[in-house]
Amino acid sequence: MVNQSSSSSSFFSTLQSRSQSINSLLCVGLDPHRDELPEGSWEAGEEKRCEAAFEFCRRIVDATAPHTVAYKPNAAFFEALGHSHGNTTLRRVIDYIHKLSPDATGGDSIPILLDVKRGDIGSTAQAYADACYEESEGLGVEGVTLSPLMGWDSVQPFVTGKYANKGAFILCKTSNPGSNDLLALPLYQQRTLFEKIANLANEWSAKAQSESPSSDDDTVEPPRLGLVVGATDPDALSKARKAAGSSIWLLAPGVGAQGGDLDAACKAGLNDEGTGMLIPVSRGISRASDPGAEAKKLKEGINEARKSVLEKRGEKRKADGVSSSIAPYQKEFLEFSLKENVLRFGSFVLKSGRTSPYFFNAGLFSSGSALHKLGKAYAASIMASDQLVKDGKVTFDVVFGPAYKGISLGALVCAALYSDFGIDSGFAYNRKEAKDHGEGGILVGASMVDKRVLIVDDVITAGTAIRESYDMLKSTKATPVGVSIALDRAEKRSLDDPLSAVQAVARDLEIPVVSIVALPQLQDFLRESLDYDESVLKLVSEYRSQYGV
Repeated sequence: MVNQSSSSSSFFSTLQSRSQSINSLLCVGLDPHRDELPEGSWEAGEEKRCEAAFEFCRRIVDATAPHTVAYKPNAAFFEALGHSHGNTTLRRVIDYIHKLSPDATGGDSIPILLDVKRGDIGSTAQAYADACYEESEGLGVEGVTLSPLMGWDSVQPFVTGKYANKGAFILCKTSNPGSNDLLALPLYQQRTLFEKIANLANEWSAKAQSESPSSDDDTVEPPRLGLVVGATDPDALSKARKAAGSSIWLLAPGVGAQGGDLDAACKAGLNDEGTGMLIPVSRGISRASDPGAEAKKLKEGINEARKSVLEKRGEKRKADGVSSSIAPYQKEFLEFSLKENVLRFGSFVLKSGRTSPYFFNAGLFSSGSALHKLGKAYAASIMASDQLVKDGKVTFDVVFGPAYKGISLGALVCAALYSDFGIDSGFAYNRKEAKDHGEGGILVGASMVDKRVLIVDDVITAGTAIRESYDMLKSTKATPVGVSIALDRAEKRSLDDPLSAVQAVARDLEIPVVSIVALPQLQDFLRESLDYDESVLKLVSEYRSQYGV
């Protein structure tokens, strides 16, 4: 028996691997509704209808295995078969799928996503998780669907502890019209409840990984949670993708029988690689005269839609003959900055009096998951700089965070450099006012005497804070060797001054200033994104033409 749960790969790693190996995003639903069973089998008694239900599922599995990324049996239809044999029939189907040979599946074993939509807390949630996952006493599946409305503690038992390698799709914006009654309710900052849930998929995944590290073979563990977002509402699908980011998988029911448009759904829900989305189909396959041929047709149709979306995105990237200069870590940084509302597009009057089409407020990085990603982005930008890294080694000994914002940023950068790149640098910061007791003074942390120091801050507006830090470090016999910031607006200090504040700091202090992103990368991001229309890019480009360096 091929048992996914005993594998060292997590549910979503297996999903990704399976999708790539068979080039498919199709998920086949197994719903043995009484109307789908042979005439007379339901009335013939529980054992007869359970056997008919098993044969119904077996026929679909045998025909569709080479084309499906995952199977999604709906527990309700099996429970309705009868209290004596309904769940036993479901377990028979699960075991049958797990025992499929590589020849039958097209190579990889096929993960099973049990559609149960559980939602409870405490020992009840744990019991539900055991019932779904346990090999001997439970159903032995690899993933489940859940309702998130009772909060993290209703999801936690399904993706932590002994189930750290499992995965779950949480209901976000479902395909039924009534989902608008609750899930589309407005919250703060013009966001909806379902967008908040989409945010939580990342936040809760990070919490699960922190509580219970996975034994996943992958160097970077994927999120443990995905989102159920109906293909019947492309606008909601697009907003959920934007809120969740590119690494979260979406389960998008509604294509086919419920009227969802495949092309519109793929345009809205696919991530930048053209993956990260499962299209579940049940009746469209089970009611076909040849389920295997229909599954193949659906897979190929999905792939055509994927190809079209990626081609259109490629055309947009090539617009105006501009090639992309944005690195993956920069793109991810911009995506989660937008998700956290740190970066916004609109009309904003700056301190300089200029009206900017975008605004960046690093103070809104205010959750554990956001700060974790922020530190990783800083570290990635530092390690990508040939000015701060020579021959594979960083050019600094200590990271310095100037009070106040720089203190937390410096700590995040130190931790991310160590966790992601094995760089164990010192960390120090200053107080605004000298301490007259204890260790005294204004400097705290690692000694910087005769050490090379990297200064970390969020942005450089006028450069005053960086210059003050530079002078203070020089007075302690430290050697400032560079500055790391999040965003370089890359705009002139005045229309008569050809230099930006960042360029002026680099020139005057004779040290490099490295940013995670600058205005040119923001433009490239907008060119490549289908989430923003041409008017946003036009406004940013015009602003750069007027004020950019």
